[in-house]
Amino acid sequence: MTKDLITAANLLAETLEAENGALSVLDLPRAGAMLERKQRALADLAAAAQILPVSRDPAERVARRLQALAMENKRLLERAICAQGRVIGVVARAAAPAMAPTSYGAARPAGRPAALALLARA
Repeated sequence: MTKDLITAANLLAETLEAENGALSVLDLPRAGAMLERKQRALADLAAAAQILPVSRDPAERVARRLQALAMENKRLLERAICAQGRVIGVVARAAAPAMAPTSYGAARPAGRPAALALLARA
């Protein structure tokens, strides 16, 4: 395994570890800010991998490490997307206008606001 490949693989691993740390505490702005760094690390790894020969044992160790980190990264990204979807749902429900009952009681005159209790529920 070449020194450039080891360096590139370690940089990608460190980047994934940092992103996974941010995702594990749902620090989405910090995780999102790492996208360019992760893309650059992937490009550097791909470029370094084109150079042969590659020693099998160190390459397999690095590959296993990167695979584990990538799987954890995927799991954490999916969790962050799910959490963000829940937050959006809560906000959307809270922002939806309260509906006055349509089949019970007397109809309200036009322009009269709905009861405060209906507007305040979230």
